[in-house]
Amino acid sequence: MMSAAHADPHETSSLSKERVKVGVIGGGAWGTALAIHASARHETVVYARETDVVEAINDPAVRENTTFLKGHKVPEGLRATGSMAEAVEHAEVILMVVPTQFVARTMTDLAKLLKPNQIVVSCTKGISVDSLETVNQILTRVLPEALHSRLAYLSGPSFAAEVAKGIPTAVTIASKEDEVAARVQDLLSTNRFRCYRTTDVQGVELGGALKNVLAIGCGISDGLGFGCNGRAALITRGLSEMTRLAVALGAHPLTMQGLAGMGDLVLTCTGDLSRNRTVGVRLGMGENLKDIIDSMKAVAEGVLTSQSAHQLAKKLGVSAPIMDGIYRVIHEGADARNIVSEVMCRPLTAEVDPSILQAAARPA
Repeated sequence: MMSAAHADPHETSSLSKERVKVGVIGGGAWGTALAIHASARHETVVYARETDVVEAINDPAVRENTTFLKGHKVPEGLRATGSMAEAVEHAEVILMVVPTQFVARTMTDLAKLLKPNQIVVSCTKGISVDSLETVNQILTRVLPEALHSRLAYLSGPSFAAEVAKGIPTAVTIASKEDEVAARVQDLLSTNRFRCYRTTDVQGVELGGALKNVLAIGCGISDGLGFGCNGRAALITRGLSEMTRLAVALGAHPLTMQGLAGMGDLVLTCTGDLSRNRTVGVRLGMGENLKDIIDSMKAVAEGVLTSQSAHQLAKKLGVSAPIMDGIYRVIHEGADARNIVSEVMCRPLTAEVDPSILQAAARPA
């Protein structure tokens, strides 16, 4: 018998044993990690538009995504395909894992293949730069109304490489229909991947998107050598800004204290695997943004989301000086040291915004 220390990292000895079919749309690092996770319990097919990704995953001599998730072998039961139709055929749950800027196009194509009984779970974190829509708003715009009640959203502190390794992880599943959230929660939870649930879709969406902006800010701070004090201040006051903006858009403030808010924020701002933090560190050390982006295979969502956050805060009249400063450093070439001085020397205020206290009194 294997000891606990040598147990299969993807063992599913606890929780439900029900087996269904799962389709994953998107063969990047996160899509591949979720496909590896899902295949421990379910028959899983991952769709990737990159031919080399499909071939490497299916090749018995390779069996890994050598382009986006190198070093993580995929289970024998996991298949990859270049056909979106093949990935979603007969699937009860479809995990949508594509960058925000491609969601509308991808889901417009996918809508022609979906059946009313299928559940679509968005695993994308971002806000459209052009329309300022969250992914939920994009999906409800491009998908038929009959599918709106079958939408769910997965977010929380979850680096792709660690999920692929089977390292214990906790996430949140959001859906406006609690029954749908509970169904996804049941199907995706294992003894290494615990799902909680909520009906606050807006809060979960905004937490997952805005934390990427603040992670770039923390990276810039670290790159400048501002230390642990500076990082802690950025995380804490950044969470306050996230909460103000989310509440202004209809979210409940308690959601920002959970896995999709504070949990993901802490992970992304402090973890060395964070793409967004890495972008910030390199900016803080004096590198050019274009050179940084060109050198990365994966997308750092926070670069684009910083524009969306800046526009939303301005549109809603929400005070977000930290996110505004990060936007100015990324897109206007502002000196980060000057931004820090500006933020630190603003008029002194109470720590908790009265609007947050009022919103917290509402039922969660």
